[in-house]
Amino acid sequence: MPKIRAASVADHRAQQRTALVLAARELLQEGDASAVTFAAVAARTGLARNSVYKYFADRRELLAEVVREATPRWTARIRAEMAAAHTPQDRVAAYVRAQLTLVRDGEHRIAQALAGDRDAAVLREGAAEAHAEILRPLINALDELGDDAPHRTARLLQGFVNAATTAVESGDDFAAVTERAVRLATAAVASLADAPAPGPR
Repeated sequence: MPKIRAASVADHRAQQRTALVLAARELLQEGDASAVTFAAVAARTGLARNSVYKYFADRRELLAEVVREATPRWTARIRAEMAAAHTPQDRVAAYVRAQLTLVRDGEHRIAQALAGDRDAAVLREGAAEAHAEILRPLINALDELGDDAPHRTARLLQGFVNAATTAVESGDDFAAVTERAVRLATAAVASLADAPAPGPR
């Protein structure tokens, strides 16, 4: 019986912790990181404010957990889209399309809200790890294409995605922006394969 009770307590704690992270994520998706306070998170989960301290030492730890939890979810969606593509070039297109779909669905608001937060500096390391994880499937596709500098190319192609993200969030037509970003990215990859390496200047 003691073992069953211990497992039950551990399960309850895990569920409460997950609920707190979900509440913080919802507040971020609503667009204002300053709204993520222990009081607000507690109110959304029905806990007393002081109870949140049983799960997270401070607000920064809670926000870091939001970033850590979001990364595999984002990456899984990107990988699923890329896995359905038949060629490396199609996988590059799927990468662009998947990221912009995440933007349309509001997932990008988490990163956007955190960028201007007072604790942003503390979160940069986790965000950098998340960014590296998201780039990995693109790097793999570029490697398959024979790119001699896939990491560099991946960062540059991400520039297309970032610009398209800004356009979508500014109210530009999602389908039109996505189609243009995909065309630019795939054309760049195709031309890269055919172009000779530039000589020293």
